[in-house]
Amino acid sequence: MNTKHPETETEKGAHVSQSNPETAQLKLGGKVVDLSVMTGSEQEKGIDISRLRDSTGAVTLDPGFVNTASCTSGITFLDGERGILRYRGYPIEELAEYATHSEVAYLLIYGNLPSRRELEQFTGRIAERYDLPDGMERIFDNFPKTAHPMAVLSSATAALSGYYPELTHPSPTREEMDAVILTLLAQVSTIAAFGYRRRHGLPIIPPRRDASPVANFLYILFGSSANPQQPDEVIVRALRQVLILHADHEQNCSTSTVRMVGSSRANAFVSISAGMAALWGPLHGGANQEVIEMLEAIHQAGGDFGKYIGMAKDKTSGFRLMGFGHRVYKNFDPRAKILKAACDKVLARLGVHDPLLDLAKHLEEVALKDEYFISRKLYPNVDFYSGILLRAIGIPTDQFTVIFALGRLAGWLAHWREMLESPGFKINRPRQIYTGPPERKYVPLAQRS
Repeated sequence: MNTKHPETETEKGAHVSQSNPETAQLKLGGKVVDLSVMTGSEQEKGIDISRLRDSTGAVTLDPGFVNTASCTSGITFLDGERGILRYRGYPIEELAEYATHSEVAYLLIYGNLPSRRELEQFTGRIAERYDLPDGMERIFDNFPKTAHPMAVLSSATAALSGYYPELTHPSPTREEMDAVILTLLAQVSTIAAFGYRRRHGLPIIPPRRDASPVANFLYILFGSSANPQQPDEVIVRALRQVLILHADHEQNCSTSTVRMVGSSRANAFVSISAGMAALWGPLHGGANQEVIEMLEAIHQAGGDFGKYIGMAKDKTSGFRLMGFGHRVYKNFDPRAKILKAACDKVLARLGVHDPLLDLAKHLEEVALKDEYFISRKLYPNVDFYSGILLRAIGIPTDQFTVIFALGRLAGWLAHWREMLESPGFKINRPRQIYTGPPERKYVPLAQRS
């Protein structure tokens, strides 16, 4: 397949954009087909194969969808080669430094930064919905103590659909979309905090409507009725940055899952719950837990990080240096730089010396000078420091993916809304290449040996 400008008469059937005459030419079975080329706002190119099967009878094969754009989206721009991440055009570095989590959620979902009045209305309407529906607290008592926090979170989120049948219409109005978005932004954090408290045998305490969403979550998580003080601002800021940095990341596994499930017109509650299930996997949202477990293992083994660097380079060792490299980034993950600085601030504020942070910095320093890692573009990613930061705040390791889900929630909702409002919206239905046996004749059981 080569990119060209159309100069020859070709097979008709594939759409050629009127605004962009550039096409890619495909030759198959004696046919020549022109496929239109779409250029995104950052000049990235995509070959439109939406009519390829109609024109040729063939489909494309792309395991893992590493070269396939499943949709167009105006939410997030990611350039892994240059280490760039932007939400709606705004650099992640600026948002993490200056914006509140509510501002970023509004930006992702509605497309622009809110005015002061819009932000006050947005956060106020979220605060109104912090409390879970009557009777829902009993759900947490029915889970065993051994239940993983993500099992509780995803199950309880799906259960919300039973309490809000008016928000489960397959074709929601704009007002219904807003209502379900606000409900999920408010109550998923309450579910996460309640689940934590039940798991640790702590009494449930009510949310605080006078606190920001991030401060309210920390208050429910660690506070008590006898100690109604606001959480430390440094810790609030650090968690805010974690949530912002995880808020969206283009068409990753969990976001694609939300879009896939939502494309059937399943309601937002179960679509988001499906995204949580996808995020739970260790190759996705569970990666920062694996980083902490690796650092703990190295520390307990005497802290000889040089030994583990060598093992990481030995393919026969079976050891992987977790937190280095990324499916998309072939440069330094911009989120990792921000969290590294946040780790220093939080630990200094708390007066804590965490040997795992020292170990992580040594590993990073050695790896960034090692030709093996440099040549393979294996740089620290967001998971490398996020686990250390959450650990310093007091978040247990098995709750790390829950925090990731709270951050990604705004992005999931933005994609769910964008998908439903997209022109030509239809259910997702990938194709496959069948590799099983050809047609066979049924043999009755009595005749089989």
